[in-house]
Amino acid sequence: MSDHHQESAADSQGEPRPAEEIERLVVDVLKDTFDPEIPVNIYDLGMIYDVEVGPDRSVAIRMTLTSPACPVAESLPGEVESRVRQIPGIGKVTIDLVWEPPWDRDMMSMAARLTLGM
Repeated sequence: MSDHHQESAADSQGEPRPAEEIERLVVDVLKDTFDPEIPVNIYDLGMIYDVEVGPDRSVAIRMTLTSPACPVAESLPGEVESRVRQIPGIGKVTIDLVWEPPWDRDMMSMAARLTLGM
């Protein structure tokens, strides 16, 4: 695992990190999670619609997949939940898999488009 995943949810004085910092740690994990069929992380693919950090450091992620028939439809949300849960100090993690709005290529970041030659 990369060093940035080992960061604690508390700073060096033991104070809880701000929600923005927890969100950054979550996004780092998402940027290190890949759909096995596409060589681009799920964050840059535009599959993550929302990351919300609660005052109790709970994390709610609203995400989609490239299609309901995606081969990883059953496993990827669980993998995302498991990986985010590994961030020290994180509270409850909730994954909301949604199909609206449907994913399309326009949701990809410019980096993802360049990687895929689009």
